Amino acid sequence: MKIAMIGHKRIPGREGGIEIVVYELSKKLVEHGHTVVAYNRKGHHVSGKEFESDENLKECDGIILKNVFTFKNSTLNALVYSVLATVKALFGGFDVIHFHAVGPSGMAWLAHLFGKKTICTIHGLDWKAPKWGKFAKKYLLFCEKTACKYADEIIVLSDNMKEYYKKTYGRKTVRIPNGINEPKHLNANLISEKFGLKKDGYILFLGRIVPGKGIEHLINAYNNLKTDKKLVIAGGASHSEDYFAHLRDLSKNNENIIFTDFVQGDMLSELYSNCYIFVLPSELEGMPVSLLEAMSYGNCCVTSDIPECTEFTKGKTFTFENKNEKALEEILLYLLENPEEVKNSRENTADYVCCEFDWDRIANRTETLYRSED
Repeated sequence: MKIAMIGHKRIPGREGGIEIVVYELSKKLVEHGHTVVAYNRKGHHVSGKEFESDENLKECDGIILKNVFTFKNSTLNALVYSVLATVKALFGGFDVIHFHAVGPSGMAWLAHLFGKKTICTIHGLDWKAPKWGKFAKKYLLFCEKTACKYADEIIVLSDNMKEYYKKTYGRKTVRIPNGINEPKHLNANLISEKFGLKKDGYILFLGRIVPGKGIEHLINAYNNLKTDKKLVIAGGASHSEDYFAHLRDLSKNNENIIFTDFVQGDMLSELYSNCYIFVLPSELEGMPVSLLEAMSYGNCCVTSDIPECTEFTKGKTFTFENKNEKALEEILLYLLENPEEVKNSRENTADYVCCEFDWDRIANRTETLYRSED
């Protein structure tokens, strides 16, 4: 088959979970013999030019890359890109157009009008994200309804989202989760040299620095602890500089809180490989890739109790009530005082996620959906 991928920012790269999913899924589909064209947005990496891949790159791991013009304005960026990418794909001879995320899925009507097999993967209920204003929320809800009406198939990442679409729109969806690769374990070399970090010497958050990730709850809880373990906040801003500044302000009196900015490659692997515990305090998620990655490294993980986290972790993480900073503080204190519990939590975690969320299995299920009759 010839498959178009629309909805991500740019691949290769780690600008967000969607980019990771599009890249890994596309790579597997190419290995399985399909032609995949990924429509990248023109523009710069959200965390800075220094993290960009070559914009003139035409192919990566067998994936054909095509750049699509869009505006720099964050409000219009995704909308203009989605329209232009879809129009290009309509005349590209594709068997399947696969949209990712709610916003781009709003163009499902146009692909349907031209008789194209249309798949939409909804990575999360984006309109709930606190970073969006009133107009953006209304537009994302419109896109959600449009996808439900016109997409041949809708992929969701959790049973909780399946229930939402069934209850809200009467729409049947298919649950296909995100995947994970076998990790590369590394000693603390780069992170020791740059940040003074040692094995089991820090608590880690890793992800985009955007409202809704609950990072302020983690910082406030950590500020109430007495520990020599540092708190590492790893990730770059994504059109959220004001929020990033707020987090730095919360941390200004605590020299043990380290902001690494965006990380990738060996630095990323070292952070996962050597943390004492990994914490994801998100208020809203789809299926967090960072949590899958942290578990694949065999880490003891702490998450908020939102269904998007608890559903797939199957009791293998510690949880606290969403937004409850006191509850988070108590769990952190308990794990700091009980290293045996941390050790016990690490057992079998990696085997579970690497087996259950294998990319080959996920690619096979996606192919089956591509081939299904309407």
